[in-house]
Amino acid sequence: MPPPFDTDVPALLFRIDRNPFHHGTLGAVRSLGRAGIEVHAVVESPLSPIGRSRYLYRGHHLPADGVFGAHRTGETAGADGASDERLERTLRQISDRIGRPAVLIPMDDLGAIAAARLSGRLSGRFLLPAQPPELPLRVADKAELAALCRELDVPHPLTVIPHSTADVDAAVRELGLPVVAKWSRPWLLPQGGGLRSTTVVGSAEEARALYARAGEAGSPLLLQRRVPGGPGTDWFFHGCYADGAACLAGGAGRKERSWPVGAGLTAVGRWLPNPDLEEAAHRLAKHLDYRGILDLDFRYDTGSGTYQLLDFNPRPGAQFRLFTDRSGLDVVRALHLDLTGRTTAPSEPVLGRLFRAENYALASSLAALPSLPLPFTAARRARAASGHRPDTGDAGGSRWKGRSTENAWFAADDPGPFLAMAATWLGQGGRKALRRTRQRTPHAGPGTVPPAQPARAGGAGPADQTGACGHPGGATTPRR
Repeated sequence: MPPPFDTDVPALLFRIDRNPFHHGTLGAVRSLGRAGIEVHAVVESPLSPIGRSRYLYRGHHLPADGVFGAHRTGETAGADGASDERLERTLRQISDRIGRPAVLIPMDDLGAIAAARLSGRLSGRFLLPAQPPELPLRVADKAELAALCRELDVPHPLTVIPHSTADVDAAVRELGLPVVAKWSRPWLLPQGGGLRSTTVVGSAEEARALYARAGEAGSPLLLQRRVPGGPGTDWFFHGCYADGAACLAGGAGRKERSWPVGAGLTAVGRWLPNPDLEEAAHRLAKHLDYRGILDLDFRYDTGSGTYQLLDFNPRPGAQFRLFTDRSGLDVVRALHLDLTGRTTAPSEPVLGRLFRAENYALASSLAALPSLPLPFTAARRARAASGHRPDTGDAGGSRWKGRSTENAWFAADDPGPFLAMAATWLGQGGRKALRRTRQRTPHAGPGTVPPAQPARAGGAGPADQTGACGHPGGATTPRR
């Protein structure tokens, strides 16, 4: 039975990044709306796909020139605090329209950083997890994350922060080519400047050219060892944490397909047990005393046999609805329950459950032609290539027989967003996607596909009876 929600407390889905195709926001609108919660969201326009959802009570708009005025939407507040004041004023105006305190759920990194920074000034208007206001900024900063992983012995690609062109050359020699170049705080990148958050660099000259633009980028450049990718090597973990680093909901999943191919967001993903990822996530959450929702990205390193943490996002991942257990609980619902003083009831995970973002799955499949003649056979082909057979009778395998599929856009009870997305995406984003298919971006290279780790059948102690995120049966219990 679904847990009892406090439907008198509305929710505001807050996103600063202007992205009309943000299917994670739509997933949150539907998840909370179906639970009877009044859902408000920041949307681009009433005609955007998200604005067409029957579960959206009211859409709200940011100022036309952004919450930071004429600055790049990712720019932090200046010394005079003017940017913070403008953002705070915007949120107060939205709060006045809502008319009562609401659960505030940031849906992008910048929104999470800004909301945490303003949490004290917004008290009484919005409900937010009780944690240090600088914590989302700390974990989203890629340089801070590298240091945190070293401190906790969490596998992470070898990372160098150069302080001179000589350091750049030395780092390239140490890390080897190609090398991954990342900006520590990518939300500070200027619009239209040609800088990308992550770039695969093929020469020392390219690395030096990027380093020379550090002042323009607004944050330090990181050079990182490239972990070879390949089918079945990209994984993710989503979780919602309460006091004491208690994981209320979530799980580990594997990318079956991505867009752009081999290095992008999850186009098709599957919920699978992976104690290594779960243990790393819980160790991070406990060390940080993290509260709220997180989304972690991992890549399996065939050389070391470890899962390397690539990114820490202090907000829901776009595919969070993949981790919906048999009671209907997901990380967004768990956060609303926790912040309104309700308890979450543990339920059984739906191992093998599939998530599919239809627009990106189509683009990814088209880019892989002719090897994938049908656009939506991606997950089936990926499982065959990896040798993964969920229903082989191994421990916990019986749970995978009831797997289901969650579509990002299409829902029989809410068709409006899918129709709006299809019309807009095929007319605008589709053209861009089809141009990319001509480039046929290859995978980073073959690798040993790490198998899904079967759940244990259960143990004698209490720890073996409860999963890592409150699920019974030990399906997500970390290995000891």
